[in-house]
Amino acid sequence: MLDLGRYLLGVAELTLLVGFAWLGASILRSRLIPTLSGLPSHLATAVLALALLIWVAELLGTFGAFEPLPYVVAVGVVCVSIATLLPRVAWGMGGRGRPRLQRPPSPATGPAGRGVGLTTLIAVPIAVVAVIKFGVDVGAQLGTGMTGFDSTWYHGPFAAGFFQSGDTWSLHFIAPQFLAWFYPANAEIAHGIGMLAFERDLISPLLNLGWLIGCLAAAWCIGRPYRVAPASLALGAIALSVPAFADQAGEARNDIVGTFFMLAAVAVALNAWTTRHGGESGLAPGALAVVGLAAGLAAGTKLNFLVPASVLLVGLTVLAGRGARLRALAISGLAAIAGGGYWYLRNLAHTGNPLPWLKDLGPLSVPAPDQALGGREGHTVLGYVGDGSVWADWLFPGLRDGLWVIWPLLLALAFAGLLLNLRARAAPLLRVAGLTGLAALLAWLFAPTSASGPEGMPRGFESGLRYLVPALVLGLALLPAAPALRNRLARLTTLRPTSPLFADSASKGELTGWGGGYGRLATGMAIVLVSLAIVAGYPIQRHYLEGRYSDPSFTTPGLNAAFAWAGSVSDSRIATTSTRQYPLYGTDLSNRVEFVGIERPHGGFVAPRNCRTWRRLLNEGGYDYVVASRDRIEPGKRAFPATARWTESPAATVILRKPPTVVFELSGPLDPSAC
Repeated sequence: MLDLGRYLLGVAELTLLVGFAWLGASILRSRLIPTLSGLPSHLATAVLALALLIWVAELLGTFGAFEPLPYVVAVGVVCVSIATLLPRVAWGMGGRGRPRLQRPPSPATGPAGRGVGLTTLIAVPIAVVAVIKFGVDVGAQLGTGMTGFDSTWYHGPFAAGFFQSGDTWSLHFIAPQFLAWFYPANAEIAHGIGMLAFERDLISPLLNLGWLIGCLAAAWCIGRPYRVAPASLALGAIALSVPAFADQAGEARNDIVGTFFMLAAVAVALNAWTTRHGGESGLAPGALAVVGLAAGLAAGTKLNFLVPASVLLVGLTVLAGRGARLRALAISGLAAIAGGGYWYLRNLAHTGNPLPWLKDLGPLSVPAPDQALGGREGHTVLGYVGDGSVWADWLFPGLRDGLWVIWPLLLALAFAGLLLNLRARAAPLLRVAGLTGLAALLAWLFAPTSASGPEGMPRGFESGLRYLVPALVLGLALLPAAPALRNRLARLTTLRPTSPLFADSASKGELTGWGGGYGRLATGMAIVLVSLAIVAGYPIQRHYLEGRYSDPSFTTPGLNAAFAWAGSVSDSRIATTSTRQYPLYGTDLSNRVEFVGIERPHGGFVAPRNCRTWRRLLNEGGYDYVVASRDRIEPGKRAFPATARWTESPAATVILRKPPTVVFELSGPLDPSAC
């Protein structure tokens, strides 16, 4: 538990970081996209603020200096410099300071109508219910700690590794499955920032709630230029609440993070789309930069966003028209590289290949680790398209459980939202948005883990539906903007109650313009809510740290016992063979946990295959404890792994033995010749 002083110090650090980042991002946004207002402007500012925080972390982490004081100082210096030194020149202005770009005057594509419409009165409660549902699931994790497989396999260890070492450039080797140490890690940087502030993972279970709210804001903004924002919000909220996405709540899962950045890229593009003198349409250079940045941040979060991000950038380039395409590609492409290229550049430096999962590019062989991917057997959904028995036994039940019993309706509406916006009547940028959603859908169909499991038994299909959810959310958010629907929905949006309260608010532009009295009211409410969160956070953090992995029940009996034991261990070096390893870092995240393995060329990493190698690696690591374990209990196999036998020695004392796990305390080196 943290005492009050240490808790307030962490709060102060986070407040400084967020304040500095928002200051710098606000100035950048006002220069890059001066035409934005209301919620879209705040969304663009949030993208820029997150980028600033990630960039500074990556810069310091490249030199092993991602540490509390240097990080706060660097963020402050960068953002204050932006606020004071950035030339007051708005991108998108003509050579003589005359605006070249203006928002189109057509009411069909202009800002949302004034007032509270009927659809708003329906949509807002739906969104609130989605947030409450997500929050309830977050509350459950606050009593146990993050228990999801991916959170304990690689999300948590990556973040804790950044926090402990201050190093984001080196490969953080974990269990040799799927070459996971090459995964992009924008989301894990965010968790690392929270760990720097509190020296605990206090905010990690809460972060995805913030990303959810960001996704809802982006869904609203997608419909806003077409006066159907409430309908887009409601449908987006429904898609974000499907059971397949429930494992994002209270966990370090990053699917919702990538979804936010993808939705934000589309939303900013739609709201920044402008008309030049003479009727030509397009995105100003500053808008291209922000959209490209958001797309790059998505690709720098999770691999399956590479394809939709690329399609979005190509679409923006094509829309730029002749003579401007090269500039559009350069601006959006460089911004995208700035948002997510760091991790692929790191992979290139370590292996000679930015995507080490690919060993061949057509006839060309490229450097890559010479080892099997490991983990669950990979299969794609596309590979089972014609297999009726698999659909009957696995895929249809998975769709029902992962997307509710109304899954045919949800998929049909989302697909309609993407296809209807591809029609010739749709605005060019809506067609690009539709293609982006279809690209996300194809990324799911072709993902090697979308139907993972033994041949004919895709046990991972239901979990893999989380790769489909981004396309589902985007398709449903775009559906109301389709030309065939938007005018009818817009009339409902502007149809409002006759109450004097609503009439007065509408006349002042307080409900949809995010300005005037409503803007001040929203700011005041935000300050009150943040203050209440800080006050409530102190007892909540005590509850969280007391219950965090104190009595785990989410894995095998042996690993559960080992995780409970590790909670009281600190400042120790722990060797392990478990894929799940995050709870071993301890409550104060001071334990150095390493999967024992052998580094291979091109960033490869494999487990040792004999006793002598195992003991040599333990001696070289200088470990205090060894957690030798299988990931599961399997009938017909030994109760404990071979590494438990290899560790048995007068210098290794057993302190816990429960299938399939043995925990040893080491008092000295192990003799390899005694194997």
